[in-house]
Amino acid sequence: MEHQIWNTDNVIAETDENISYADFVVQHKTNLSDADLAGTNLSNVDLSGANLSDARLFNTDLSRADLSRVNFVRADLRGANLSGADLSGANLSGANLRGANLSGAILENTRF
Repeated sequence: MEHQIWNTDNVIAETDENISYADFVVQHKTNLSDADLAGTNLSNVDLSGANLSDARLFNTDLSRADLSRVNFVRADLRGANLSGADLSGANLSGANLRGANLSGAILENTRF
């Protein structure tokens, strides 16, 4: 499956492989809205301020990731591993969190 990683102006990476932290560096405030990142390993990645609205992130490993101020509106996070992640100030309104692991996550000022 082809993935495209966007910043606010241009595609910054394309791959036909499974995306992992080693494959790309995410720029702050990156627009990943409607991205299909299901099943990827994004543990320890800094996605702070990114737009992940309507993204498909089911079964994605986001453990210990910096997800502060991320827009997860209507994102599919079913079965995602968010353990130890910093979700402070994130917006999870309308997100599907069924089966997601939020143990140890920082949820200060997080909107659900």
